[in-house]
Formats: sequence, C-alpha cells, structure tokens
Amino acid sequence: MKFDIISPNQALRCPLLDKINHKTKPLGALGMLELVALQIGLIQQSLMPQLLNPTMLVFAGDHGVVESGVSPYPQAVTAQMVLNFLQGGAAINVFSTQNNMRLCVIDSGVNYNFQPNCALIDAKIAAGTRNFTREAAMTLGQCERAILGGAAIVDAEIATGCNVFGFGEMGIGNTSSASCLMSVLCGLPIEQCVGRGTGLDDAGLAHKTNILGQAIAHHGLNNSDAMQVLATFGGFEIAMMVGAMLQAAVKQCTLLIDGFISTAALLIAAKLQPDILHYCVFTHCSDESGHKKMLDYLNVKPLLNIDLRLGEGTGAALAYPLVLAAVNFLNQMASFESASVSQKV
Repeated sequence: MKFDIISPNQALRCPLLDKINHKTKPLGALGMLELVALQIGLIQQSLMPQLLNPTMLVFAGDHGVVESGVSPYPQAVTAQMVLNFLQGGAAINVFSTQNNMRLCVIDSGVNYNFQPNCALIDAKIAAGTRNFTREAAMTLGQCERAILGGAAIVDAEIATGCNVFGFGEMGIGNTSSASCLMSVLCGLPIEQCVGRGTGLDDAGLAHKTNILGQAIAHHGLNNSDAMQVLATFGGFEIAMMVGAMLQAAVKQCTLLIDGFISTAALLIAAKLQPDILHYCVFTHCSDESGHKKMLDYLNVKPLLNIDLRLGEGTGAALAYPLVLAAVNFLNQMASFESASVSQKV
C-alpha cells in the first residue's frame, strides 16, 4: 500500500490571506471561518475554491471485544442501526438530507447478512473482528484489505465529482477499540482514554477500563508500528475509514473529521502519512472523554463543541454549513475596494 499525500503548495497563502483580509470586515472578524477558507483554498490551490457533491461515508463493523462486557448494548444493535440508516430513520439521515450531502452506508464487517440493497455498499471483510483481549482483532492481511477497500470507495465517489467527504461510523464496541488505539499511539494511560461510550454507568466504566488495560498489557505494543496497532485493536470500519481518509487526501479532497472514533482512524492515518492533517477539518469536540485529549495530541482545534457523542458522522454533517460558509464568504463577500467602503486608517 502506498498513499503519496502531497503537502499543499504554500505559494497561494499570501494571495489568499490578502483576499480574506480585504473583505468588508475587521481583520480576523470571521474567526475560524477565515482559517477554514484559507485551508480549503490551499487544498484546492485556488482563490475561488468550490465544495462539490459533499458525501458522507458511514462505515459499520462489529467488534469481538463486546463479548467481554464493554458495552451496555448487545452487538445486534450494529446491524439494527445499519438497517435504520438504510430506511432513512437515523440522525445522520436527517442531517445529511438537511445539508444536501449524499449518504453512503458501508458494511465493513457487520456480523449480519444483509439482503442485497442498492443503498448499502457491501465491503465486508469478515463478520466482525476477534476479541482483542485474547488475540489480535484482525490479521494484517485483513487490515490491508480494509484500508484498500476504503480507498476504492473514495475513488468511486470522486469519479462522480465529489471533493469533500464526511466520515462517520457505527459499531457497538468501537469506543473500546478507539480507546486502545489512542492509549497506545498517544502514549497515554488507558484511564485517560476511556469514556462511557453508549452510556455505561460507573461500574460499567470501571469494568471497561480494567478490561482494556489488561488487553493493552497482554499485547505489549508501542506506537512504532501503527499498522500492527490498528490490526491488534482496530475494527474493520476503522481500518476502512483509514484507507478512505488517506485516499481522499491523496486526491486533494477536504476531509470532515467527526468525533472520537473517526478521529482515532485519522490518528492512525496521520501516523502513516502526517501530511494528511493539511486536508482535515476537525468538525467538533465530542463529549466522549478522550476526544479532547486526542485533538490536543494532534494539535488541532475543532469548529464546534456542543456535547455531541452520537457518532455516525453527525458532527461532520452539522458542521458542514460552517465549512460551506467559509468558502462562500471567500468567493462572494465584497472587498473594501469593490464595495467602496473605507478601510481602517
């Protein structure tokens, strides 16, 4: 696997800043929108960037670690929620429709045999991962297949004219997977990475923390081999998301990163190709306790902080209008000169 991500050429930075700074507003008055406008202008190497055919990719997969009691919900909920996505009944359906985003639901490794459905992309690697408290969640071969599968899905969407992707997920047990990935790759104690997921009480949180701590000790990995860490603790939906993110950055698209799980996938991608960060807009800070620490580790600032913790890509979909606003003000807002408005003396 080879993902050659090019850091955006900075030659256009000064012309973009000049254009932003000469809009009819005080310097910096549009705050983070100005940074997003600059970022997308550099990504597209254009003073007039365009967001085309925005697409939300929701990857679903099951996790063997659920059998160790780390989630208050049964594994069957993953498949049930995928069916809810396909029927249009989930939050991500509502928010994607509201913001004119195409929604693609991908079966990366759900422990369920779905009937053929034109609304579902069948990219199943296996019927869920193994329980990583005892053995690696997947083989390196399965991990590579998932990454390449995610890249292929992005290529197919780019062929339709898409240049901006949101990334979401569904998988009972995947906060456990993300917590372990974060702990090992960021070098943080598991206690700083684990949250309540889908609603654990205090006893459930303590049990989850203990189980994940034992699993990390059992495998004895460090952060020197991100692929091995991903294969050991990841989920098929997370691995597929890694490949999708990497390929989207290779093709110089804008990446809208959702919450805790999606950022864990981005963390893996950034370990493999650090230049991917130039292409990422971090849409919100999740209420899942480890997410802020992960964002701090990546040294990035999210657009929103509204106590979301649903996943599914909902934060990315909700933040998309702000990203669109950043591009629109850059393209459509008058300059002092064009509006005959006096500048600060």
